[in-house]
Amino acid sequence: MSLPMSITLAQAAPAAQGGGISMIIMMVVLFGLMYFMMIRPQMKRQKEHRTMVSALAKGDEVVTNGGLAGRVDDVGETFITIEIAPNVKVKLQKGAVSQVLPKGSLKSS
Repeated sequence: MSLPMSITLAQAAPAAQGGGISMIIMMVVLFGLMYFMMIRPQMKRQKEHRTMVSALAKGDEVVTNGGLAGRVDDVGETFITIEIAPNVKVKLQKGAVSQVLPKGSLKSS
């Protein structure tokens, strides 16, 4: 049961036209959505964190990424020293500070 060549050629799928352009447009739109939904907010948070860390000063009350809360005792180039209890000081990297608390949040005992 052999089919003539003209019949088999007529059954071939038509070539897709314009598929490449629509795929490129869809990829550009998806990249734009990813930028505005993921990349841009992350860059904004990083900028706010850098500003907060650079503005640290002696006497600020901070919370670290590890959950330690204390008062800034000394500020260096890359490290800070915080006092977490009377006469108990811990040296940390500046980037480990996650939050600056309002003055008076930590009560001295």
